[in-house]
Amino acid sequence: DELRKRIVNACSAIFVGVGATFYCGEEIFNFLLAPTRKALPPGVKLIYTQPGEAFSLYITVALIAGVVVSSPFIMYQVWAFIAPGLYAKEKRLAIPFVLLTTAMFLLGSSFNHYIAFPFMMAFFGSFNTPDLAFMPKLEDVFGLYTKMLIGMGIVFQMPTVVLFLAKMRLITARFLITNLKYAVLIIFIVAAVITPTGDMMTQAIFAAPMLGLYALSIVIAWIVVPRRQPWE
Repeated sequence: DELRKRIVNACSAIFVGVGATFYCGEEIFNFLLAPTRKALPPGVKLIYTQPGEAFSLYITVALIAGVVVSSPFIMYQVWAFIAPGLYAKEKRLAIPFVLLTTAMFLLGSSFNHYIAFPFMMAFFGSFNTPDLAFMPKLEDVFGLYTKMLIGMGIVFQMPTVVLFLAKMRLITARFLITNLKYAVLIIFIVAAVITPTGDMMTQAIFAAPMLGLYALSIVIAWIVVPRRQPWE
């Protein structure tokens, strides 16, 4: 019952966010595709082949914008779902949890928008030759962008999760360092699973920030623990 309540609240917030951002759909659409257009080879344009394809993408853009706008409320619903199982001192972390998860999701989305996705599109476009025409389909490109956006937003939650686990004394810097080799293996497996395409380039684009975030998580865990427990 509690889970259903939180899901309904989150979906309601997304619905309100979609309604608030729908009328700005064209501006948001151009903003999201601007890095992709710059990464394409000269003279290459995005195409669409179905009559309603472009319109449906505007709806998708409004949905993504609605999720981003309502993300603080969504993160609060996540916290409200797990809060009953926590102690009183742990429940005081609600506001930092909402703020950090929202900030890291936006940071991950920005990393995808300005770095990861344009780099990947430029790589795919580099195979454009006089004999091979690179003509990416609008729906395919935006679908890939959406999947990478969500993937990066989730990946960038790693430091936040480690911070709160360290605050609750459930994880330590020593534990993270000791299991580094396993973490690297798991990171590449996770990158392979969440990568929207099957190529090694996209997998590397996902794995690289995860390795950096894992290193940052070690530093965070070391800072959070008491100084009297070196490396723990």
